[in-house]
Amino acid sequence: MELNARSRLRLLAQHGLFLLLLVALVTALAYLAGEYRREWDVTGSGRNTLAPATVEVMKRLSGPLTVTAYAMSRDAGGNNLQKVVAERLRPYLRVKGDIALVLIDPREEPKKAAAAGIRTANELVVEYGKRSEHLAIEDFNEQNFANALMRLARGADSQVAWLDGHGERKLNGMANHDLGDFGRLLQQKGFRVASLNLAVAQEVPRNVAVVIITTPQVDLLSGEVGKIARYLEAGGNLLWLIDPEPLRGLEPIAEMLGLVLSPGTVVDFVLKPRTGAPVFAVGAASNYGRHPITQVLSLNTLFPHARQIATQEREGWRAIPLVEVAPRGWIEVGKLEPEVEFDQARDTPGPITVAQAFERSIGDRQQRVVVVGTGHFLSNTYLGNGGNLDLGMSMMNWLAGADHLVTVQARTAPDATFDIGQNRLYVIALAFLLVLPLVFAVAGVVVWWRRRRAT
Repeated sequence: MELNARSRLRLLAQHGLFLLLLVALVTALAYLAGEYRREWDVTGSGRNTLAPATVEVMKRLSGPLTVTAYAMSRDAGGNNLQKVVAERLRPYLRVKGDIALVLIDPREEPKKAAAAGIRTANELVVEYGKRSEHLAIEDFNEQNFANALMRLARGADSQVAWLDGHGERKLNGMANHDLGDFGRLLQQKGFRVASLNLAVAQEVPRNVAVVIITTPQVDLLSGEVGKIARYLEAGGNLLWLIDPEPLRGLEPIAEMLGLVLSPGTVVDFVLKPRTGAPVFAVGAASNYGRHPITQVLSLNTLFPHARQIATQEREGWRAIPLVEVAPRGWIEVGKLEPEVEFDQARDTPGPITVAQAFERSIGDRQQRVVVVGTGHFLSNTYLGNGGNLDLGMSMMNWLAGADHLVTVQARTAPDATFDIGQNRLYVIALAFLLVLPLVFAVAGVVVWWRRRRAT
């Protein structure tokens, strides 16, 4: 096509109009982006969206929540930390509209920072009711903030005592068989944890919300057992982890709950170890009982060296099975060996209940007890397997009466990693670094040549 002055002028006008419309469109988009905010989380696990457990805890905070950020408006690196806090708090504001954010620069108002007990240059103070929690801004993420909210929601009725003095697993212990990691997580979630030696204490303290008993290694004195019995008779809550060992004097407590503890260890070939007997029973999510403790758990759980927890009816008590394991396994009464075989004359076939929840009414409140047929599943060695931590925390929340907090569950991020083979990496590198640039260059040369010939 031959270009004359008139066609050149028409082409120039078209280009000018296109440029004008493009500028107008960009300006309109910039205005709309400033006035309205829309967000979409496209990650496979929704890890950039608040977890359902966090949302549930926030909805349970009936009153206003105040977050005071003692942060520098401009730090040494030129970053506006107050703006960072406001951005991070935005997802929480969408869930709970009565969150008040107060921004204070501690350098400009040092008296307010000192009165609030600020010890670092950048710190959050989260206030709910008459309680408050401090959180360093560098530690401000969903997990830590949700833990602070849970501590505020839980209040003062969160004392947990574990029976001590008889070789039990310790909630502050570092040994593999101890429950130290679980104890530290309980503290992060707002529980106050302490040991209880009934040989010294006159009774179980009244402010204890939950008592934890693990398998003692020596016999309890009759007076100690009597104190536990009186605690239960008065409506106390209990988490009892029973290994396949003697009860060491706790038989009256088992009788009170109507426990039927047959001898033997659960064996399950679904998860057979490389060495040793198959004593690792897997609790599949599809085999959890219908109960607030397990209603949202979706991960499998691991119960090493477990025993059966069966019950017989006791007046006033309502027992609900929580976890069944080993549908193709059994209770092995004989010697545990790598190639153990089922003996119809002695062994009991699966499925086997290894955890039960008990509940009864005491006056105007509900008494709650959970019995699990192994203490290993919450030990430092096995706590991180599958949903063991989630199940343990749900048990404690339910026992403490915080039913709205039993939904806390770790979220996985299946799209956090991208696995690709070395050969595919070479193909991608060749395509993006050589082939595509070459195609663009050739296309540009062709277009230029055609336009030159046309003129």
